[in-house]
Amino acid sequence: MSVFEKIYEVVSQIPKGKVATYGQVALLAGNPRWSRVVGYALHANPDPERIPCHRVVDRFGSVSKAFAFGGENRQIYLLEREGVKLNNGVVDLSRYQWDGFQI
Repeated sequence: MSVFEKIYEVVSQIPKGKVATYGQVALLAGNPRWSRVVGYALHANPDPERIPCHRVVDRFGSVSKAFAFGGENRQIYLLEREGVKLNNGVVDLSRYQWDGFQI
């Protein structure tokens, strides 16, 4: 399984209404140093319907300014549609961060 496939496997498990950080996805995919690789993989996401890359935010809870599938406003829209509340493009991680350790 490729690194990108491992990342997609993790991201595909983030439930609606929850988010994960790039670092969290990297750790769950097998290497905590892959945070940037997670970003590259999500930018190249071949199936955004099955791999919900909009649910991945930075370590502060901020959405991506370069969200590949419509920009940051689209990412905000997709998260809000799932019930995630944002304040100026930032998710409250204490409330919405996926525990992620059920893989």
